[in-house]
Amino acid sequence: SSRELCRETGIGPARAARLAACFEIGRRLYRADEQAPFIRGPEDIYQAARDILSARKEHFLTFHLNARNQVIARDTVSIGSLNASIVHPREVYEPAVRNSAAALILVHNHPSGDTDPSDDDLALTRRLVQVGELLGISVLDHIIVAGRATMSFAERGLL
Repeated sequence: SSRELCRETGIGPARAARLAACFEIGRRLYRADEQAPFIRGPEDIYQAARDILSARKEHFLTFHLNARNQVIARDTVSIGSLNASIVHPREVYEPAVRNSAAALILVHNHPSGDTDPSDDDLALTRRLVQVGELLGISVLDHIIVAGRATMSFAERGLL
């Protein structure tokens, strides 16, 4: 408490209040970290990306994970057209580096309802995996969502 901190030499009421506020912020951040979802498989990502399932345009998202596969951030990298989305590795990895992500899960929707990856999807995934290897940020999966269906690159052996 602030009173306890004031008993220490060199700490007055103002500094004690600042320190108490810092400790409270730390406690809140720790609790928020404990509540962040763990990603165990594509079904967890499907739940976390439900908001793009009915989108009429392609949305490309990244989920930034810590070393325990716990979501630390979600980023909308691109919103494209009906059947395409422009994604550059720079836009994928800049926020991941800033968030100190250990791994990424890539997610995008197919408004057409077809979960089969296009040639562009395959090429982009390969490129993002290569960049991730250089940066030390693993790409754990790339998931395509469409309606009630999902397709996992990892489960199909495409990573």
